[in-house]
Amino acid sequence: MPPIKPMLCKTGTWEQVRVLLESGNGQIEPKWDGFRCIVFRDGERVELGSRNGKPLTRYFPDVVAAVQAEMPERCVVDGEVVVAGPLGLDFDLLSQRIHPAASRVEMLARQTPARFVAFDLLALGDRDLRDTPFSARRQGLEDALSPARPPIHLTPITAEVATALDWFDRFEGAGLDGVVAKGRELRYQPDQRAMIKVKHERTGDFVVGGFRWYSADRSVVGSLMLGLYDGDQLHHVGVIGSFPADRRRALVEELAPYREPGRHPWGEWADFMVADGGKAPGVGSRWNAKKDLSFELLRPELVVEAAFEHLQGRRLRHTARFRRWRPDRDAASCTYDQLDVAVPTLLSDVFGA
Repeated sequence: MPPIKPMLCKTGTWEQVRVLLESGNGQIEPKWDGFRCIVFRDGERVELGSRNGKPLTRYFPDVVAAVQAEMPERCVVDGEVVVAGPLGLDFDLLSQRIHPAASRVEMLARQTPARFVAFDLLALGDRDLRDTPFSARRQGLEDALSPARPPIHLTPITAEVATALDWFDRFEGAGLDGVVAKGRELRYQPDQRAMIKVKHERTGDFVVGGFRWYSADRSVVGSLMLGLYDGDQLHHVGVIGSFPADRRRALVEELAPYREPGRHPWGEWADFMVADGGKAPGVGSRWNAKKDLSFELLRPELVVEAAFEHLQGRRLRHTARFRRWRPDRDAASCTYDQLDVAVPTLLSDVFGA
């Protein structure tokens, strides 16, 4: 019965993956970019559990209907809820599905329907399979979902290094994160980092156009707001938001010379965000309605090199990571053209694998 915390990944390297595969004890899957979800079905009753244990059920009536139509009568299945857009998996469209209004939930279920990608079987009928080796759970999952039709999918799997490397490169263009390695004898370990993930990482140079104070300590910096130029327009593309405590304090002094921005390309936006304490209509956090999203502008001259995983459309899909300041770079040279973008791949190629 829900809730069950999902088994997690730790970041690894290709060398670790290669050793695991060459030992004969490893299997590799693509890493999906969506909402982690454990499906619980008991007859007509379906619950969708999130990574943090909170239910997703009310937000995805289309997934509930698909589970009722395509999955075994009594089962618990671990997987990922994803939404496909014109450029592959689209996390922004997926995030919009989390909405408090039932009417909008129903509308979005029609306009941006979700899919469920299954990759582990925790229970079937009366059998709790969490202490069963992964290879047996995978075979059981294949058997259980053999008659299933989209939008229920079974993730591809391989034990070949060459195939895993091909997936890592080719599937990124469809919006996938990388690959996940699992031991064939692996038991299901809730909330434990028992799997290995290898994710894409690139670096780029970005303009620091603003910052937010740290919510837990308003005397230190919480995040840096990143921009890229398209012609003469500076677009907000994402943030760097994870720093050690001493780095947060040092950033206050490092940003101080830029805190009189004058005329700024994001000026009107900043004023709007500050309105009503950073909680102006339509700009609050989807995940925390009380979260203050106001920010301070910085003169757009400071350039930072940051690591990122994926550019989705015009924005970074995940939070970027600080690498170093780039005093040698002119802010105007920080354009979209400098970034390495994955070649588009059809999602049908991924599901067909």
